[in-house]
Amino acid sequence: MNDGLLSQEEIDALLNGGFTQKETISETDKDLLGEIGNISMGSASTALSTIINRMVNITTPRVSITSLREMKKEFDVPIISVEVEYIEGLIGANLLLIKITDAIVIADLMMGGDGTRKADTLSEIEISAVSEAMNQMIGSSATSLSQMLNMPINISPPYASVWDEKNNKLSEKISEDDDIVKISFRLTIDALVDSEIMLLLPIQTAKMIINKLTGTEENTVEEQKQIFDNEANVENYFIDTNTNAQQVEYTPHEYNKPQYNVQKAEFAPLTPIATNEVKNIDLILDVPLEISVVLGRTKKTIKDILELSVGSLVELDKLTEEPVEILVNGKKVALGEVVVIDENFGVRITSIVSNAERVKSLQGK
Repeated sequence: MNDGLLSQEEIDALLNGGFTQKETISETDKDLLGEIGNISMGSASTALSTIINRMVNITTPRVSITSLREMKKEFDVPIISVEVEYIEGLIGANLLLIKITDAIVIADLMMGGDGTRKADTLSEIEISAVSEAMNQMIGSSATSLSQMLNMPINISPPYASVWDEKNNKLSEKISEDDDIVKISFRLTIDALVDSEIMLLLPIQTAKMIINKLTGTEENTVEEQKQIFDNEANVENYFIDTNTNAQQVEYTPHEYNKPQYNVQKAEFAPLTPIATNEVKNIDLILDVPLEISVVLGRTKKTIKDILELSVGSLVELDKLTEEPVEILVNGKKVALGEVVVIDENFGVRITSIVSNAERVKSLQGK
């Protein structure tokens, strides 16, 4: 430093006791969050598929640590966001982002089109339609997460908005400079969309999910909320003592910085990894999955649907002797034939989809 003046980063480091307040999570936790996100967004894809009557895949999670301010530099605006706040079971918020070009395809399909409408913007009714679809997706995701954690999870009514200016706030609940977990997924809708959808979580919320799933949670929800509040007060103290910093007002729900418990590092002796060590997948072996059987599909216009009545026949695109598709969370895993067990329908598996076919289905090929 040539001018003898302290930089803002150095001032912040001195105020924070010489430590940079940068939160992180381990690679193992990232892998676990990816598995959790894959299952919960699988439920979201099933919800969206039901709404638009098209095959939807949300796969290939990629987990990283970033902030809303950093993400703003990468975004191509406009985008549509839906935000909810956890009001039971967890603390924090959940933000789902989708590109406007993908939203246009979804809106067109919901309005009875074929998904090929060319446009740069959405009308108010189309925004409402896409927002409702995203509400259903985030609701299904929360339900799936509740089943995984084996606990009730309730969320606030979703708040949808179109973010079209980079100087606007992207979230009402998450500070732009807070560390967040970004889980990016590949989104495909038939051959119409091959894009990306993002799920954002405050890093403390992500850690609560991991701790509850692994059984290592140390604080109750109320204790964790108190930690959030205390950290917000500490952040206010640092801002007030820095005369060059801009004064910031905090709302009760803006939980800013994660907790820091600084202590001398202690390292255990290095030992070989046991061959029978529990893997990450073992943590979610008892998670319930939705299995469905597809007898066939067809396309109808809104006019045709309105003309349906008792006794109407709907012809499907599958012959009677053809095997039916067996889906797990909306992904085809096997083929089978319909059977009758006593007085109930069942399905006998006749073949398992190969790994190559699964990869092709994920790639939309």
